Amino acid sequence: MGLVTARLTLENPREPGLRAIEVDALVDSGAVHLCIPQHVQLQLQLKEIDQKEVTRADGSKKRVSYVGPLQIKFKNRTGFSGALVLGDQVLLGAIPMEDMDLVVLPKERRLDVNPDSPNIATSLAK
Repeated sequence: MGLVTARLTLENPREPGLRAIEVDALVDSGAVHLCIPQHVQLQLQLKEIDQKEVTRADGSKKRVSYVGPLQIKFKNRTGFSGALVLGDQVLLGAIPMEDMDLVVLPKERRLDVNPDSPNIATSLAK
């Protein structure tokens, strides 16, 4: 399929005076969380809420900071999430994608709003 990236806007809702930042995020529906590099954490002044032990692709484990909350914007969608501070690029995983009702279009190699609900995000609450 190849790599899928998307332009996201990230904000710290606890610091409304801070400017939002736009990032090119790697989209990975096989990943679970939102991951951000440390420089994004510093720019948005995100405080550590907790720490998590993560298992990386090579099987190794690492303890990382869990920060938040972050407000994520993509097209006409908005979501809130915590983030793991990990790596050198923003990674958008399945949980925030589900929250914002976003889908990966593999043939086009892009992220988009769910075509079955283009005007408002839908979710199951049962």
